[in-house]
Amino acid sequence: MTGNGADDRDGHGARAPEPERRRRWRLLLGSSADSALGLGTLSGDDAAIDGALGALYDDGGGSGPLAAGGGAGGAGGRAAARAGGLGRSAPRVARWLGDVRQYFPSTVVQVMQRDAIDRLDLRQLLFEKEMLETVQPDVHLVGTLLSLRSLMPETTKATARVVVAKVVAEIERRIADRTRSAVTGALNRAARVRRPRHRDIDWNRTIAANLARYVPSHRTVIPERLVGYGRRQHVAARDIVLAIDQSGSMASSVVYASVFGAVLASLRSLRTSVVAFDTAVADLSALLADPVDVLFGTQLGGGTDINQAIAYCETLITRPRDTILVLISDLYEGGDVTAMRARLRALHAAGVRVVALLALCDDGAPAYDEGNAADLAAAGIPAFACTPDAFPGLLAVAIEGGDIAAWAHREDLAGR
Repeated sequence: MTGNGADDRDGHGARAPEPERRRRWRLLLGSSADSALGLGTLSGDDAAIDGALGALYDDGGGSGPLAAGGGAGGAGGRAAARAGGLGRSAPRVARWLGDVRQYFPSTVVQVMQRDAIDRLDLRQLLFEKEMLETVQPDVHLVGTLLSLRSLMPETTKATARVVVAKVVAEIERRIADRTRSAVTGALNRAARVRRPRHRDIDWNRTIAANLARYVPSHRTVIPERLVGYGRRQHVAARDIVLAIDQSGSMASSVVYASVFGAVLASLRSLRTSVVAFDTAVADLSALLADPVDVLFGTQLGGGTDINQAIAYCETLITRPRDTILVLISDLYEGGDVTAMRARLRALHAAGVRVVALLALCDDGAPAYDEGNAADLAAAGIPAFACTPDAFPGLLAVAIEGGDIAAWAHREDLAGR
């Protein structure tokens, strides 16, 4: 069950024996399938797995671990958690979380946690320190905690910050090195000039680029084109502005974008600004030394005024042709749509590399305003959803002045 669910194959790809197939289907379908599958009473680990699944996904009455008075191993009847109310049941939920972490892989545990919060309305339990210490942290949980933090008692906020910090650290391990490498490489390539001064010529690349012009009689290459690097500058090579929509639907994107902002801010060759917005605008650039501080500076769940946010971003742009503006939003505008579109078009026309990311997460194709996305695309502003793993590549293309829309198609992101 833990590896293949109700799949008919075993761990080696062969068809599983009939008893094993029946067992898997019974755990998937619940007690309603007992008569059809001809299985007896479940026992041992199977009973515990059945109880954990039933507590979350069954409607019938019973004594599952999430229902009042339930035990961690109960399989009969399934839980009535949705109908009966949970009261102060954090210890019971904590035991249930221990069960699912024991019997299911981490990716499944994360899905079951999200379902428990949504289906059983366990948000109030996230105010319990015991609950937060037991839960398995993930991006979606962080989004939920951030949206609830203004309601949390002070005794719980410290634990919530620890949970958020664990997820941030994991994301940094996943993306930091790749982002720094991609950005640094792109900046180096973008700095190459076609007419360098003599002391700035890169002779290895110049010779390689002109091998076709080798003159045998002179036993040398006569270069038609010189390749070099621009001289070191004391100012940042590029300005990057991340404008992050912090409406509730963008929770996962806010988490990833905040971590990326902190990583980019660590590069001296970039000047990075992070702006979070709903119907108000918050410039979080001063907090970029710690992405956890950035996240706790956001306020998930408000309305959306993209036009106002872009108006503020305009005040941060002093070098349009050296600036990349990444708008991370589903483009559902609650403000002035016409003005929002006009501002983005004007920035694009002024030379700013503008990209609209409909999402920055692993959740798949998001819901978004198709009219606004189409209008931006018609103006030459790419609009698509991007995964965190692909984002460093996007930055590299933007820094080098490449075709972002073509890159998105090659990366199979255009349909997201």
